Amino acid sequence: MSQPLLSEPFALVPSSFWQRLWREPSARRGLVIVALMVLAALAAPLVAAWLGHGETEQFRDSALSDMGIPLGPTAAFPLGADDNGRDVLVRTLYGTRISLLIAVPATTLAMVIGLFVGLIGGYRGGRIDALCQQLINLVLSFPFVVTALSLLALNQGGESGPRVDPLWVVIFVITFFSWGYFARLSRGLVLDIRQQEFVAAATLMGESQWRILWRDIIPGVLPTMGIYWAIQLPTNIIAEATLSFLGVGIPAPAASLGNMIADVQRSAMYQVQPWFLAAPALALFITVLGFNCLSSGLRNVLDPHLERR
Repeated sequence: MSQPLLSEPFALVPSSFWQRLWREPSARRGLVIVALMVLAALAAPLVAAWLGHGETEQFRDSALSDMGIPLGPTAAFPLGADDNGRDVLVRTLYGTRISLLIAVPATTLAMVIGLFVGLIGGYRGGRIDALCQQLINLVLSFPFVVTALSLLALNQGGESGPRVDPLWVVIFVITFFSWGYFARLSRGLVLDIRQQEFVAAATLMGESQWRILWRDIIPGVLPTMGIYWAIQLPTNIIAEATLSFLGVGIPAPAASLGNMIADVQRSAMYQVQPWFLAAPALALFITVLGFNCLSSGLRNVLDPHLERR
């Protein structure tokens, strides 16, 4: 690692941090986009109640033509309906809700696990560090799609339905494939920080290893881990959409951005009802864009080596 993203872990206090974050254009755009998408996801039940359309409720008589073709946007269906007569707007909002409910806890859990493994390996060194690195390499060597398909297939219980809620299985799969990257980053940061003079001084003063980790090393690691959390989260949103697109993520008829796009691909109804494809695709794009802008802004704020132009 050429240089840490944050070399002065105590340079920012909370109030000045939020002020600088809001003044950073990328971060400001990201915060606004993410806030709007979160509000849209939270408003899904309210929009469904206002329109009188449930997430999985079908309105074949009013949303489909006599030939079974979805009608275009109307006052009753602002973004039209899919080929089953379900409200595209309502399902898109619920799909965004599912994406965030999976990606946020999965990425956070991966960060916590990776932080712990990286701290232990990077600080203790020796055989413990070698064991941690071997574990990380082992996890990262698994092919994502094949392993995810296998785990989700094993969760199928036949006629009785899934053994475990698929949402939790998808969270586990994404966490399993994400924590190794956090661990590598955490280990590299710890290896750099433990060479600093303030850590050597704390050791000479007789401070315990756990106290040094808690007071000196973790505060220097967390800001960069937070940046990487914002970078990894949109990747995990796409991972969830990919699993649902392949039919092994959130099962139908529950709405997910991935399985909505998969429905479009199977039916080809987007040729007569473009919002059937555009709504979930735009929701996925805007959500990912928001978190990418936020991560870029966080790095600009927290990295003292970047020069503002």
